[in-house]
Amino acid sequence: MILPIYTYGQPVLRQVAEDIDETYPELPQLIQNMWDTLARSEGIGLAAPQVGLSIRLIVIDLDVLSDDMPQYKGFRQAYINPYIEEYDDTETDVSEEGCLSLPGVHEKVRRPTRVRLTWLDEQFQEHDEWIDGYLARVVQHEVDHLDGEVFTDHLKGLRRQMVKGQLNDLLKGRFSCSYKVKLKRI
Repeated sequence: MILPIYTYGQPVLRQVAEDIDETYPELPQLIQNMWDTLARSEGIGLAAPQVGLSIRLIVIDLDVLSDDMPQYKGFRQAYINPYIEEYDDTETDVSEEGCLSLPGVHEKVRRPTRVRLTWLDEQFQEHDEWIDGYLARVVQHEVDHLDGEVFTDHLKGLRRQMVKGQLNDLLKGRFSCSYKVKLKRI
């Protein structure tokens, strides 16, 4: 089932998400719904708060980029209770980011190129590994959602001021996108 994407201004996007366990109701169906929603919206990552649930769950599909990044051929991963344990700040990269919850907003964001992530897979097996490259950027972006942040929070100075008009337009529903959304009522 395709779920609506919650857009900027929805309170759930500013909440710190809660851990879940194996007893979370209909978790396999929720993960499938998130995959379906991600595919329909043509995104590469989706966090549960973006579909209105304040739980620590993200899905990432980098296979869609495999023509340009062959190392991600077949890469699709659900992450349950992911936490970034360490940021390796020795090397950073600036790259443009967008977000399904902020349609039409794209800005360059500086992030570390390597992070240590702990998470559970769909079988609730524990993982603890260093992730680098483009996947590290996507993981940081999605974990931000679980921590009540959006990518524009990382902007500084003039760039932050310049994006305020776009964010206000989102709050007022003045945008278009090709997927189902849930707007904040103002």
